[in-house]
Amino acid sequence: MTPDARVYAYSAVLMGSPILLKLFEHNESLASRVFRLIKQQENLFTVNRHDSDVMAINHAAGSHAVAVSPPVFHLIQCAKTVSLLPDSCFNVTIGPLVKRWKIGFSGNTVPDTDELQALIALTDPHDVILDQPSRTVFLQKAGMEIDLGAIAKGYIADVVRDFLHQEQVQHALINLGGNVQTLGAGGEGGWAIGLKTPFSEPDDLIGVINVNGKSVVTSGIYERYFERDGHRYHHILDPKTGYPLDNELLSVTVISDNSIDGDIYTTLLYGMGVKKGLRYLQDIPDIEAIFVTKDQQVVFSSRRQFTFTPLDSRYRLVY
Repeated sequence: MTPDARVYAYSAVLMGSPILLKLFEHNESLASRVFRLIKQQENLFTVNRHDSDVMAINHAAGSHAVAVSPPVFHLIQCAKTVSLLPDSCFNVTIGPLVKRWKIGFSGNTVPDTDELQALIALTDPHDVILDQPSRTVFLQKAGMEIDLGAIAKGYIADVVRDFLHQEQVQHALINLGGNVQTLGAGGEGGWAIGLKTPFSEPDDLIGVINVNGKSVVTSGIYERYFERDGHRYHHILDPKTGYPLDNELLSVTVISDNSIDGDIYTTLLYGMGVKKGLRYLQDIPDIEAIFVTKDQQVVFSSRRQFTFTPLDSRYRLVY
């Protein structure tokens, strides 16, 4: 790959987000197949199609088990495992809370505590019964809803990466609306991925992350939110209280091999906060994180898999 190799960009709107594919060849046929693959995967996991496996599971809550496709069973199994980790803020059954808040989807009212407590009773991951031989999923309580929104994009990004590998593509980037997965080193020795300045213009960046063949996933409270009576309510919910998580963080970015891990760990680490998150990652060398705090610090767990170029002098880098 030469430094001056031309990049061809292809885009579409899928999963409610702008999707970007970058290749080092002009290949509209390949781009079309990638977008078709993304759409096929989206249809498996969405709660916005009445005929999806996930919707079938949710409609049958409290009534009967539903047989699902291997990818859906695998992803629910993975999401349940993460949900049951000690003090996990990841919850595969958070659907009723997400549906009530509607943050980012015309939601602008704050539920009262009693209403949230009633919904929390429907969000126990232990109540997701999985049967491996029959590949069925059963939600034990009526009103329960699985929501794979916190993990599906990462899974799909990895599916696209594997597909591109099969097509003998050596260098590419796929951006699924915040989940970035890269192949190879890009045209200049590394793919440059911006770390956004929270609550600012779309092109304003704290800095640039450079990676080779890695995933970069960011989750932040500036992505979807509404304001009411001087308080900001964002989309990252605490499954224990039902309210948006409230700590020192504005965003968490995870650098890893697989994008599904980025999805999982951004949620886990956001719930932990900076100090606990840094301790947690000491035993997981393949996962690195960048924490952006409300007091304008950029805290790195380590920098083995990427380099960082700061662009906003208001933010202080902490190693």
